[in-house]
Amino acid sequence: MKYLLNILSIVLFMAGAAMAEDKPAVKRFVATIDKDGYQRVEMTAGEYYFDPAVVVVKVNVPVELIIKKVGGITPHNFVIKAPEADIDFKIDLSSEAKKISFMATKAGTYPFECTNKLLFFKSHKERGMHGMLEVVE
Repeated sequence: MKYLLNILSIVLFMAGAAMAEDKPAVKRFVATIDKDGYQRVEMTAGEYYFDPAVVVVKVNVPVELIIKKVGGITPHNFVIKAPEADIDFKIDLSSEAKKISFMATKAGTYPFECTNKLLFFKSHKERGMHGMLEVVE
């Protein structure tokens, strides 16, 4: 019984701490092509947000996405499923930056999100941890 109460206390503490954090305004980032031909995007994942939440890249130009988790102890991931544009990956995030390289082969708008969910609480996506990758001509 004491074990169960400890677990419940930890879960409630984590939920309260997560609700208290301020989320930044939704930012839009338009990538430019560097001299080496890559579009580079730096992104952070906080407690229930991605910054920037809207990323614009050019079709058929390599992209290097660098993403890291900031603050909090809640585990997060980054998932984007757009196989029609040759984009399909899921990575677990940490405070160490992760580098994802890809090239979108089809213009369009593709959602990304954190797919994690704890017990009966809202999913991370429902709490605001989602965004959009816009691939333009």
